[in-house]
Amino acid sequence: MKPGVSVVLPILNEERFLADAISAILAQQYSGELEVILALGPSKDRTNEIAAELRAKDSRIVLVENPTGRTAAGLNAAIAASTYEIICRIDGHAEISKSYINDAVEIMESSNAVNVGGIMAAVGKTGFENAVARAMRSPIGVGGARFHVGGTAGPADTVYLGVFKKSAINAAGGYDSRFIRAQDWELNFRLREAGGTIWFDPRLEVVYRPRPNLKALAKQYFEYGRWRRAVTRRHKGTINYRYLAPPLATLLIALSLITGITVNPLFFIPALSYAAAILVSSLAIGKSLIERLCLPAVLATMHISWGIGFLSSPADLVE
Repeated sequence: MKPGVSVVLPILNEERFLADAISAILAQQYSGELEVILALGPSKDRTNEIAAELRAKDSRIVLVENPTGRTAAGLNAAIAASTYEIICRIDGHAEISKSYINDAVEIMESSNAVNVGGIMAAVGKTGFENAVARAMRSPIGVGGARFHVGGTAGPADTVYLGVFKKSAINAAGGYDSRFIRAQDWELNFRLREAGGTIWFDPRLEVVYRPRPNLKALAKQYFEYGRWRRAVTRRHKGTINYRYLAPPLATLLIALSLITGITVNPLFFIPALSYAAAILVSSLAIGKSLIERLCLPAVLATMHISWGIGFLSSPADLVE
């Protein structure tokens, strides 16, 4: 008999995707016991009403309150209410394949890892979202992290979402509720520091729905950069070139534009070179006309928003 699994989801403003996410979980081809715990934040749409309707149709769904609406706090509340040792962390705008949980449990047992996960398979529903998805699955957009672009199975620094041993999460002190973003990376760091293995396997794909417009994308990547800087302050020695690339590029572009205007037009060359690289990259990775048209703005927004967030992150962001 397979071990029981508690699927935990922090939920906030997920009216568009919640029903599909839960349907994918309940359709799992898994012989063990399954429960689905939704930590409900103060949503401004019909999310909580939809959650109540889903709960009324299936007793495996459990609802808990998350008054702050913060992801880490919601995950901690859901884990505290969970029954089983294996915790499967899913988002309300993500969809898992029918074999996801079964595959994850088998990989966990064979690898003896405390957390296993795979690829953040970004898939859009509109032309713009498809362009964002293309950027998010390309090294040009997000660097070479395996959970974005794929790779061979093995130990990793972090994975997308994850299937955990609850005992390991509890021993590490749970998610740090001070982190509004980067809470997964931060927890995985502490799990590794405690001697646990984080295991990546490309078979574990989770469909992720990208942001629907540039404003939302810019806000998302600004927060990513802001909170990734907070992790580097909290845990010294965790920075690498992939995280430094956007802030360095942002500084170089800003310096190029300022000196090009105030000193000599030749100083525009770095900024123009970046723009040319973005255009060529967009033509290379785009698969349709709308993607190729949107990708320059998408890539620049991701890079520069992340860079500004990283550079402007206040030292007291995590007290």
